[in-house]
Amino acid sequence: MSEEEAKNEIASLSKQINHHNQRYYQDSVSEISDYDFDQLLERLIQIESDFPGLKKSDSPSQRVGGAITKNFETVVHKYPMLSLANTYSAEDLRDFDGRVCKGLEDQSYAYFCELKFDGVAISLTYDNGQLTRAVTRGDGTKGDNITANAKTIRSIPLSLNDKDCPESFEVRGEVYMPDAVFEDLNKQKIADGEEPLANPRNTASGTLKMQDSSVVASRKLDCYLYSLMTNQNLVTTHSDAIAALERWGFNVSPTYQKCKNIDEVLSYIEEWEEKRKELSVETDGIVIKVDSLKQQNDLGFTAKSPRWAIAYKYKAESAATRLNGVTYQVGRTGAVTPVAELEPVLLAGTTVKRASLHNANEIERLGVRIGDLVQVEKGGEIIPKITGVEIESRPADSLAFQYIDKCPECETTLVRF
Repeated sequence: MSEEEAKNEIASLSKQINHHNQRYYQDSVSEISDYDFDQLLERLIQIESDFPGLKKSDSPSQRVGGAITKNFETVVHKYPMLSLANTYSAEDLRDFDGRVCKGLEDQSYAYFCELKFDGVAISLTYDNGQLTRAVTRGDGTKGDNITANAKTIRSIPLSLNDKDCPESFEVRGEVYMPDAVFEDLNKQKIADGEEPLANPRNTASGTLKMQDSSVVASRKLDCYLYSLMTNQNLVTTHSDAIAALERWGFNVSPTYQKCKNIDEVLSYIEEWEEKRKELSVETDGIVIKVDSLKQQNDLGFTAKSPRWAIAYKYKAESAATRLNGVTYQVGRTGAVTPVAELEPVLLAGTTVKRASLHNANEIERLGVRIGDLVQVEKGGEIIPKITGVEIESRPADSLAFQYIDKCPECETTLVRF
């Protein structure tokens, strides 16, 4: 193969791969099998290996990773990444609406609502249509440069072809691990004799900070983008900004809604309380923003959060059931983890039979005993946990819990740290 032939085939393969990525992540359509897609990618990688001078920074081959990062560079955010104030009640939301109304001096205004995904905040910078930097939230003013790892996330565009996008801009979003990917990862860890991971959010966070980007690629992270930051006056509302992100090829969750008043916001919250459980990603609430960017600017910020936005958090789901016993898992490092064996109970759409008790200290803190009626919670956690004990329902003949003192696998005396 000549260099010219290689150049042409690289262009053809890149176009096909980008097309199928777009169809899969933006349109939820699979036009070819995973095997055929992987064959296209392997062919591209092979040609780029034979002709390294033809490999571009936005090549789809970046998705497989391979870069090793010993230390992540600290980057100062151009625009601070502030956290949002939280609320759990409709009354607090009406109070928030009252403050917005007063701050805008009775101007008309609308809200933009979107689900709050339980993942890791990320900031992406694009220059001349190319992804040039990806940074974690960090402390809000500065974060870690994780560009090599972010490039392995297939729903994050490496380059943009839309002529309408600014010369330089920033988008923000949430990196997450889909529930099915997390469950498969835990099944493999258990099969390998390792401790299962606690939840998708922490797993996504740890994955993004891994030094080997090829391992990050294997974790199949995903990302929803939800905010556009630019100095150019391209849009006047947040809803217009979301439409622009969709037009430019970014992966935006289709669950958003523009609401003309707080009553519509509350209806949206109620609608999604159950519907969100059908999604492939963990959610823990709703983000509500004043839609007009000028009005956002007029309302401004407190020291910690914007006055024009708030997060409504759904209460964690819990159920009462009987603790029938405690078993112990021995992890790869030798750590022993107690697991509650429960009377089966329906919780968040699944039947729960086991729950984490974490360690001996947590058992002592809860004061739990075999036979107790316990509260089990699954708020944002794939692995349920015991959060309380109904002491008044405790059997009269119950005995204080005795933690084992020898390893259940090898009978070595346990050491408590």
